[in-house]
Amino acid sequence: MLYAILCYAHEETVFAWTQEEEAAVMEKLYAVQEPLARSGKLGPVGRLMPTTAATTVRKGKDEPLVIDGPFAETKEALLGFYVVDFETLDEAVAFSKQLSSVNPGSTSYEIRPFYVFRPGDTTS
Repeated sequence: MLYAILCYAHEETVFAWTQEEEAAVMEKLYAVQEPLARSGKLGPVGRLMPTTAATTVRKGKDEPLVIDGPFAETKEALLGFYVVDFETLDEAVAFSKQLSSVNPGSTSYEIRPFYVFRPGDTTS
């Protein structure tokens, strides 16, 4: 089963890190990710730009509305994600706990089963 592991944090804190702080955090995260990458279980990993760079398309009465910024107004923002292939949810939870233990900027990781959708492909 593929799982999407979504990283939420206070972006003001994360994007205020110095280059040295950023490098130290990323080194620890890579160490947690490396065993999964070697085993072929780690899919795409992405870090999102700040919410100030976001654009939202929201359904309107007549036409969709295009709005600067994210849809949700929360203290934490979705800052990145992992796509990982695990046999069980327990494995996804254990990996998320490891990420949390080495990432001082993240306050939560949300885990969701992930399905790949490819139009026209009936094997997804």
